Amino acid sequence: MRLDQWLWAVRLYKTRTLAADSIKGGHVKVNGDPAKPAREVKPGDRVEALCGNVRRTLKVLGAPGSRVGAKLVPEFAEDLTLPEEYSRARDPVFVTPVFRPKGAGRPTKRERRQLDGLGF
Repeated sequence: MRLDQWLWAVRLYKTRTLAADSIKGGHVKVNGDPAKPAREVKPGDRVEALCGNVRRTLKVLGAPGSRVGAKLVPEFAEDLTLPEEYSRARDPVFVTPVFRPKGAGRPTKRERRQLDGLGF
């Protein structure tokens, strides 16, 4: 089964397009290697996917015929995600606001680099 189909079928992503975009963006690895959406997954493969702020780690147990209900997901995927990942997602992220006075105009190259260094 294709990787993007499998991620969608086991409810890691809401749509197959989101799964494929995440794979293309480099947020999904299979057995530690970057993957492509058409890569075939087999039982025993280890899939790491970034879903929001959580890096989910799953072991492939099987390939469902189509999207399955939440209760049936454990038959096809074993969740190996560390509990710290889930707690990190619940922690609030504090971003210090950047103060720019009204009418200050466009930031200079130096100011832009400083803003980029803060993660904006």
